[in-house]
Amino acid sequence: MLHIVRSLLALLLALPLATLAAEPLRLRVIAFNDFHGHLEAGELTVPVPDPADPTRPLALRSGGAAFLATRIAQLRREVPASVVVSSGDLIGASPLVSALFHDEPTIEAMNLIGLDLNAVGNHEFDHGVDELRRLVGGGCIATPRGAAATCQHPTGRYSGAKFPFIAANVVGGDSQPLLAASVVKTIDGVQVGFIGAVTRATPGIVMPAGIRGWRFLPEAEAINREARRLREAGVGVLIAVIHEGGEADGGINACDNPRGEIFEIEKRLDPAIDAVLSAHTHRAYVCTIEGRTVIQAGAHGRLLSVIDLAIDRASSRVLRGQTRARNEPLPNGGSTEPALRAAYPPLAPDAQVLALVEHYRQRAEPLAQRPAGRIAAPFVRVPDAGGDSPAGRLTADAQLAATRTNGAQIAFTNPGGIRTDLRPRSGGAVTYGDAFAMQPFGNALVTLTLTGAQLRTLLESQWSRHTPERVRFLQPSRGLTYAWRAAAPWGERIDPASLRLDGAPVRPDALYRVTVNSYLADGGDGFVGLRAGTDATGGPLDVDALVEYLRQASRTQPLAPDPLPRIGRLE
Repeated sequence: MLHIVRSLLALLLALPLATLAAEPLRLRVIAFNDFHGHLEAGELTVPVPDPADPTRPLALRSGGAAFLATRIAQLRREVPASVVVSSGDLIGASPLVSALFHDEPTIEAMNLIGLDLNAVGNHEFDHGVDELRRLVGGGCIATPRGAAATCQHPTGRYSGAKFPFIAANVVGGDSQPLLAASVVKTIDGVQVGFIGAVTRATPGIVMPAGIRGWRFLPEAEAINREARRLREAGVGVLIAVIHEGGEADGGINACDNPRGEIFEIEKRLDPAIDAVLSAHTHRAYVCTIEGRTVIQAGAHGRLLSVIDLAIDRASSRVLRGQTRARNEPLPNGGSTEPALRAAYPPLAPDAQVLALVEHYRQRAEPLAQRPAGRIAAPFVRVPDAGGDSPAGRLTADAQLAATRTNGAQIAFTNPGGIRTDLRPRSGGAVTYGDAFAMQPFGNALVTLTLTGAQLRTLLESQWSRHTPERVRFLQPSRGLTYAWRAAAPWGERIDPASLRLDGAPVRPDALYRVTVNSYLADGGDGFVGLRAGTDATGGPLDVDALVEYLRQASRTQPLAPDPLPRIGRLE
């Protein structure tokens, strides 16, 4: 009898251990993308359902690094086995509070938040590979750009990132990788691999000189190659972190009509990849494609992606049927509607991160609030039917005015370099900070000489030969006008008779002085024809040109947007 009792007791004691062994490992992946140095809460919003009428969206004030930190800490406490991931463009095209200090504040804030890894995006390459290496490794810049400063942390140092930057598809001429292809985390005995990749379109959208000698390989092939290596090393869980994206309809947690490059990449990924964290297009969606999650959290830290995975401990495989994924906002208290605040209770800001951001805000404040001029109405980036916009016309006019002394007759700017609308404050005032938000890259202006024939070829290159739907309209300065036909063959879309400067036809054999920013002058955005320009003369920074133009043009009255398009579309 005693023997039976002992056996039963042993069985009962063993049951909890057996149950524990059978219980899947719960792993939480917390992700965001395209943060772009948005440290301050500002006026960022995300659409959420109206609590009184779920069919109607309301704008919820969301985001800010201190609120991001708080919510990440809460999510980690809920599931201690958590990894925090950025899917690229952590920096670049940033507000003044980060960009004025070469984005060092953003890296420092992410160190405090406890970011585990960042798969580089195209904007990590904005100022070249050497600057990327410095941001990762630490150290001060010997010659800061323009008004920018370096090593402005309270310690007087910049120590670099405490988390790795990864990319499997960036290699040198000798096929040596620029960065680690992946990061492997061992969590409760289970190995989890995060494989990074950046859009292979990067060479066409960053300063060419900064990445010369580096190749950006197709994303899926590079990820699959690293996935095979990790599987052979015994890594059972694989997550792709890709700075490329798409879009879908239906709201931040829906996936109606998914489309875009990331979904084409997903089709080519190794079936062993368990989830795909995407980025780049600043869209929010949560998709499940044949059991695999594909997710993106918009941009600027307004949303967090939360993926809860169940992993079988014996096989180290994800139980995909148990995966749960969502995008959730980060309410920061900026919304005043009682119903909205009740439905989305504001987070309390993390004190450490808030103090860091405030330190940099105070240092940037004198420059940010410096008056730049007055405007009568917003200069918006929405293009007219032909392709130019009020914001584009303003920026190009400013760059032409700043380089007249270099003989400039024409100026062009790229639409991707105009990051926000320019909107008036009280009394029509605009500040240096407003202008900087519009032109945050700190590119120098360059004036060069082109023939009329080269000028027309440059305009024809706004259309991609291989992807006809891709068009990037250079924004022209006052005096240059032309029209184009969408149905015309590639290379013949500009109507030659319509291409005029100050009313006179542009002659193929005549010489013209043309101003562009240094990014375009080096062939950025695929405008390689500008490399053929001669007699290059340097000018001021793009943001300084804009500020000076606003100041001069609004001396007597607020500057109004030019309502007349400079590019026409012919049917």
